Formats: sequence, C-alpha cells, structure tokens
Amino acid sequence: MVALIARRRRLRIAVLAAVVAMPLLGGAWMLLRRSAFVSIQHVQIVGVHGPEAQAVQAALTQAAHGMSTLDVSVGALRAAVAPLRVVRDVRAVPRFPHGLRIEVSEQLPVAALTVPGARTAVAADGVALGPQLLSSSLPSVSGYSLPAPGELVHGTGLLAALSVLGAAPAPLLRHVERVFTGAKGLTVAMRNGLLVYFGDATRPHAKWLSLARVLGDSSSAGASYVDVRLPARPAAGFPAGVTPPAQGEAASTGSDESLAGSESAVASLAAGLSAGTPTGTQAGTEPSSEPSSSASSPPAEATTEASGDAGSASEAGTPETGLSSEAGSAPTATTPGG
Repeated sequence: MVALIARRRRLRIAVLAAVVAMPLLGGAWMLLRRSAFVSIQHVQIVGVHGPEAQAVQAALTQAAHGMSTLDVSVGALRAAVAPLRVVRDVRAVPRFPHGLRIEVSEQLPVAALTVPGARTAVAADGVALGPQLLSSSLPSVSGYSLPAPGELVHGTGLLAALSVLGAAPAPLLRHVERVFTGAKGLTVAMRNGLLVYFGDATRPHAKWLSLARVLGDSSSAGASYVDVRLPARPAAGFPAGVTPPAQGEAASTGSDESLAGSESAVASLAAGLSAGTPTGTQAGTEPSSEPSSSASSPPAEATTEASGDAGSASEAGTPETGLSSEAGSAPTATTPGG
C-alpha cells in the first residue's frame, strides 16, 4: 500500500514537472529558431537564367536573410518573387547551421503573342508573362485575345505552337521568325526564309532533331522548306528551277528524342540555317504552286505531303530531296520523273 502511494506521488511529480517544463522548452526552441546561431547567412540560388535573373536573385536573397535554417518559409520566398512571372516555383533546402539552397523553376518566354494593338511574352505552357519580358529575339505567334499576366492563352493551335517552340533548343530559338498554321499544318518560319512543316505538336524533339539532320546534309543547301511531319522520313524542297546539290553523307546527331542535350545537333542546325538560305522565299510565306502576279512574291513552287515514302518525286517543277534520318542510312535524292 505504501509502495503504491509512493508510485502515484512520483507520477504526479513527473506530470507536474512536464507541465512546467513544456512552456520553457517551447520558449527555448522558439528562441533558438530565431537566434543568430542558426540564422541564414549564405544563400545559394540555382536554376535562374532568364531575363529577370538579377531581380529574382535579389528578391530571394533579401527574403532568405530574414529566416533561419530551423525556420524556412517557402511561402515567404514564393511571395517575394510573385511579381516576377518568369518564376514558376521555388524549393528551399536548408543547410545547418547558416546555409540555404534555393532551387528555382522558371517559365521563360518562348514567343511574343501578337493581337491587334498589343503584344505580350508567353511561356511554352501558354502562361502570359507580360510585355516587360518581350525582346526582339522572340518569335511571334498570333492570337485573338490578350490574356493578363499569369493567365493562360486560348486556342489549341496557339498552345501547339508554343509547345513546339518550347521544345526548340535555346540557341536555335532566335533563328525562328514566327509560327503559324498553314496548308501543311503547324509551320515554323525561320528568319532566313526557310519554312519547316511540323504538321502538329507531336514529338517536337524528334522533329527538331530531324530538321538538324536535314540541314546538316549538304544536299539540303538552298532548300525553301523542310518537311519533318514524319521525323524518320524528312524531305527538303527547293524552289522551281533550282537543282538540289549532290547529296553528302547525312549527319548523325544522336537520339531522335533528345535534341536539347546534343551540342553537335545544335551546331549542325545552326550551320544549316546559314548555309541553306532559301532562294526567293520570304519568311512566313508558304510556297505556292499557283503563279503570282505580284513582283515581290516568291517563285512558284509545288510541295508534296509527307508520307511513308517522303523521298519520292515531288510534283512537276519542284525538286525534292528525301532524307532519311534513320541511323546508318544514307539520304537519297530524287527529282521529278526520277
């Protein structure tokens, strides 16, 4: 009986001590979280490459210096860069006792959306970023309404065009003049006048790589268009009266699913865009088989639909080179009636 009473007394003392200690420990923890012993003094920011890189870094650094490694507020970091539309999200990784690594996910502008009387920069996922991110190097796309910054653009064709531009390697994006929907579907117009028929937004990486392989081959020099709707069977078309050069050995640039990671593919495409300047074709103007009475119109040209045999002869008067991008295969050139 005496032992039972003693045990109960010790239990009461322990509970009382815990009740008294908890506020003290909680207060001590709160003081430690805010103390200089764990204050953030070294901030590392990664993933920032866009036009507002300095502003993003400054805003995040300022917000982080008011925190500690035991009390990191991701919400406060996101709020600090909320006015900067180029930031999609941030992730914070504290490094005890004084370090903080902030990983930034960006949504960089890939095009300038043009509507009657206004323009805005847009990201690959269709988010409007605002006119402050516009630059002369951005290709243009057309729309019917101008969304507010942070809102999505409308239209499946417009979203498809942005998706294709988002798949283009950054060094090549500046070669694009505009993207539009034409007779061959989604069409990319290069600044040198070359037209690239994507057809739709499926397999955009494979199509960009297929284009790189075509332009990396000497037989595509002078082409007015490249059809990559079937990326394994691309075709280069030439203006009427232009004879395709003798075919060289097709350039092999790696996997048909990953162009962005292939420096050789990027180099081949950039070189091809300079060497393969079309003759008499204006950027963004699709070749037509109908004669034009306008002196400024490009020469008449006929094109063919890409098919499983894209290397077959084109319509009369238009040489077309069928180039196979399959590994190890050599391109074959065909001319009308050949």
